[in-house]
Amino acid sequence: MDMDLAHRMLDVVADIPPGRVATYGDVAAMAGSPSARLAGRVLSLLADPETPWHRVVKADGTFAPHLVDEQTRRLRSEGVEVRDGRITLHRWRWNADADG
Repeated sequence: MDMDLAHRMLDVVADIPPGRVATYGDVAAMAGSPSARLAGRVLSLLADPETPWHRVVKADGTFAPHLVDEQTRRLRSEGVEVRDGRITLHRWRWNADADG
């Protein structure tokens, strides 16, 4: 694994503000990779307890099945509306350029 790329991905995730989400593809692209799957792998292997992993969702606004309950709880605590295990990306997606 390219550790420089992995750390860039973790830095992107750390920058996602509370109450906003990014997709795995967003994280990968912002870090300079075409691989959304790699972003998920980096989070699963390298995220520490301070990493806001819960702010990263699939491209369709859903969560990994094994994370649904915890991710839903964490996002709701930040004011993100979760309905039927999904968030509305056009409402909650973080735009680093526009949102800072």
